[in-house]
Amino acid sequence: MSLVPSGEPGATVITTRVDDVLNWGRANSLWYMLFGLACCAIEMMQTGGPRADLDRFGAVPRPTPRQSDLMLVAGTLTYKMAIRTKLLYEQMTEPKFVIAMGSCATCGGLFSPGYSVLKGVDKIIPVDVYLPGCPPRPEALTEALIHVQRQIKRSRPLRQKHEDTKIIT
Repeated sequence: MSLVPSGEPGATVITTRVDDVLNWGRANSLWYMLFGLACCAIEMMQTGGPRADLDRFGAVPRPTPRQSDLMLVAGTLTYKMAIRTKLLYEQMTEPKFVIAMGSCATCGGLFSPGYSVLKGVDKIIPVDVYLPGCPPRPEALTEALIHVQRQIKRSRPLRQKHEDTKIIT
């Protein structure tokens, strides 16, 4: 992005790429779906509270997957809940991102010897950021959100669409 002064006083021209403008808007308006399954959900709620306020990063909680583009999976995921998790992920809008929060969501954690516990949410849906800890601190979740924002800013949505387009002559 560059700022070029014009001949008129007080007037400036900003030049940039369309991808950069789109990514700036997408990265700073993440709508995350609250998906708390166990004790990590308490830390996730704390992160949305006034002390570690996620709203200042442009992240807003949404109760429905059709309005969300970020899923925070916080806690132990069982096989019974895995089917519903995949369904919710498929209902999310594109592009979609996932943060696996806590040891239980990343690898089964303390409950991994149990027959009903899935050994990581990445067995059913793709995960962008793994957040270890039992439970992870709100500051760590804020850092994971910033990492997702960096991923979004590095992407090139228009270039990807044109590369996927095949012209048949």
